[in-house]
Amino acid sequence: MSDIENTLSSSQAGTAAASKEVPQISIRGADISDAMTVARFVHALVDELSGGETATIEEVFEITSRVVSDAGVIALIAYEDRQPVGAMTLNECKEIYAGGKFGETSELYVDPNHRSHGIAKQLLGSAQSEAKPRSSNVICF
Repeated sequence: MSDIENTLSSSQAGTAAASKEVPQISIRGADISDAMTVARFVHALVDELSGGETATIEEVFEITSRVVSDAGVIALIAYEDRQPVGAMTLNECKEIYAGGKFGETSELYVDPNHRSHGIAKQLLGSAQSEAKPRSSNVICF
């Protein structure tokens, strides 16, 4: 998977309030070497949604390693100053009503300390850019 460098300046990321400084975010495609980073975000997501009743990080890592290496999956990581702050996975699906291939967001998580800065929106934009060459017409969340 090719790296996606989608760096937005604070003037382009108009989702944060004017009083907040908008962080410089870069987004790149994840591969098998990033499986633990993606697993940490997925683990945090499931933990947050389930109220603490989730699999161990080791179990999530094992599954993430298989999923991230699948050709029908796009995994992305958002970075602020080289620190991972969010991740998402997008699966290639096929539906007649969608005109063929489309992408379905499976996981999307931004670290709570970095929310409300437009990071999820940037991840979705990068996923859409990555999915277009694969003939994906729609991204479902």
